[in-house]
Amino acid sequence: MSDSVNVLHRGGCHCGAVSFEVEAPSAVSVLDCNCSICAMVAYLHLIVPQTQFRLLSGADHLSDYRFQSGVAKHYFCRVCGIKSFYVPRSHPDQISVSVRALRPGTVTAMTVIPYDGQNWEEARRALGADPH
Repeated sequence: MSDSVNVLHRGGCHCGAVSFEVEAPSAVSVLDCNCSICAMVAYLHLIVPQTQFRLLSGADHLSDYRFQSGVAKHYFCRVCGIKSFYVPRSHPDQISVSVRALRPGTVTAMTVIPYDGQNWEEARRALGADPH
């Protein structure tokens, strides 16, 4: 979602049980979704191809949650409750990393793009994507 060179970002949950690394630009563009779950937790989406995401530890500490369509796979640390990444309904073949779960130091700039998740189908059409 940005034109800068990819760097390696590291992140994880609050307690440290879950850790990951993600290749993405240092200047990132993130989506700020207003759907019910994203708005409650102030989740900012850094969406990357699955090949650019690596879970380093904590697979055994993850619990998943699905609602409405059941397509999105929300992964939470069973110890501290933090959702540091998940598979989004809008991009089911990619990973959405919470930019707020990244360790400081590798993100040099951030552009926040509003995303109308309350009107998901219309928002997907506005992005030129099939809403289903």
